Amino acid sequence: MTTTRRKAATASVLAVLALGGTLAATSPASAATPTHYNGACGAGYDVIRATPIRSSQSTIPATTFVTYNSTAGKVCAVTVRTTPGTRVFMEVTLDTWPYSSGEAKESGSFTSYAGPVYKDVPDDGQCLTWSGSIDIYYNSDNGNCT
Repeated sequence: MTTTRRKAATASVLAVLALGGTLAATSPASAATPTHYNGACGAGYDVIRATPIRSSQSTIPATTFVTYNSTAGKVCAVTVRTTPGTRVFMEVTLDTWPYSSGEAKESGSFTSYAGPVYKDVPDDGQCLTWSGSIDIYYNSDNGNCT
């Protein structure tokens, strides 16, 4: 993507955010979200989506947070466990749709969170996809289209 096109795409993302449009389709973590964002993506990253990972059988729920930094022009995802504890399999992925620009992914055995993973703001006509796993439980979502 050319610099001019990247600036235009970033400007359109910022405009969408400022107007409360698609990119900020859900509010930051709320009382319905089982975990609070832990700041793992770094300074300047604000939560734009939160996808809970839980089931009625899960004793270790978590949430995958998608964050955005307007200065960096990047999105970030992290899967955060509700209550840190013994090591358990966790995973976080971040990609684009309808075509992949290369998945950003981290998985392994963690006590509190998986990630962070980073991607550039999606190109025009692209959407973000993200997923998270903890133990055998998984959830995914998509949106934040440009």
